[in-house]
Amino acid sequence: MSINGQNPACKQAAKNSKKPILEMVENSTASIPRKSRIQRIMMISTHGYVSAQPDLGSPDTGGQVVYVLELSKSLARLGYNVDIYTRQFEGQPREDKVSDRVRILRFPCGGSDFIPKEILCEQIPEWVTNAKRFIEGKKLRYNFINSHYWDAGLAGQSLANHFQIPHVHTPHSIGSWKRENMDGDPEDLEQKYNFRKRIREEKIIYDECDAVVATTPVQRYILDKGEYDVPIEKIYILPPGYDDMRFFPISKAQKAALKRDYGYEGRLILALGRMAHNKGYDLLMRAMPVVFKRVEDAKLLLAPGSPEPDDEEVRRVKELKKLAQDLEIADRVIIRNYIPDGDLENHYRMADVFALSSRYEPFGMTAVEAMACGTPTVITTEGGLWEQVEWGREALYANPFDPEVFGHAIAMILQQPKVADQLAKNGPQKARSAFTWMGIAQQALRILSNVRV
Repeated sequence: MSINGQNPACKQAAKNSKKPILEMVENSTASIPRKSRIQRIMMISTHGYVSAQPDLGSPDTGGQVVYVLELSKSLARLGYNVDIYTRQFEGQPREDKVSDRVRILRFPCGGSDFIPKEILCEQIPEWVTNAKRFIEGKKLRYNFINSHYWDAGLAGQSLANHFQIPHVHTPHSIGSWKRENMDGDPEDLEQKYNFRKRIREEKIIYDECDAVVATTPVQRYILDKGEYDVPIEKIYILPPGYDDMRFFPISKAQKAALKRDYGYEGRLILALGRMAHNKGYDLLMRAMPVVFKRVEDAKLLLAPGSPEPDDEEVRRVKELKKLAQDLEIADRVIIRNYIPDGDLENHYRMADVFALSSRYEPFGMTAVEAMACGTPTVITTEGGLWEQVEWGREALYANPFDPEVFGHAIAMILQQPKVADQLAKNGPQKARSAFTWMGIAQQALRILSNVRV
């Protein structure tokens, strides 16, 4: 697949001095009249548990929440006020303070219970009514709306039309792409994921908004060449980012000490994230016999799930454990339901390989974080991140649907110290040059500068 368009890699983050950063922003927005420049930005992310300290792994609460929070905080450090609009439920407060210039504002709809993102769209008109009432009551004026995922896109376009505000939409996941990569009976999938309505509404959002932000070149290709038919000049690329103050390499001696402190032995292959079918943990499990046959002390540390797993998560974990038994590798597979967010960077660092084996992956943030920590990483080719790294220098990539190939990629790192050392050295350099949140925020401002005011 050939991807047309600009190289999506972000420029290296500016130095910590505020003056150079602000000069860069001024240059990037030089074409906008001074009175129209950005002062307050509205972010909308309606589903999941959006909070200043989110419980990652909770239902519908993962990389998108991190993306919204970190982008907002970085935009605030560049001098802008950012309000994150989301849904209020389960007794959550109306407002949370994230930082001096970032706050979360919650508005109810559809009752007080959690509503899955696949059906939240039905309640968005009520949410919009409550958000409008608040904005008008407080006499707030926003220069831009940036909505995230299609449920928020519906809300963002409605508010943009009402208040005559430019609307930039970030899909994160694309309905047609997800549908084509799901296994199972089409009607069962339709019942669960609401694909027909989703794709129809996505098309309307992409047509009406002022700009669409893809997170990878593959997404840009699908939006332009697929059934959505979005004009290429309307699509920008803004990749996922990471916190470079938190995720960074440590020495080999420190890595070994961490592994001892957490009670692990041997060489670890790590995979973690939400307990979802698209994450491909079963595909990774099927690749493990290839690795275990070649590397005697290798073990798989699998940590999918959430702090309070629901019945579906419990069922899927049981299926993974049974698969390990069927493959006769159960004694070399460690399955944890959840790694607390505070332990995340330590687990990245003590792993010998990080594996992202998704069936489809619009984001790949965990792989970026692992690379930033100096952990050699194998990335799925069923997504967009793999096209942004140099194979054999910054990371390896392979097709998770081919267990032999994916397993060989992992084994190569464990068997070839020179390969591992090169990835451990160049992976963090790639992350710092292309994926820091400050660099992503600067990219976002350049996108906004191109949108009509």
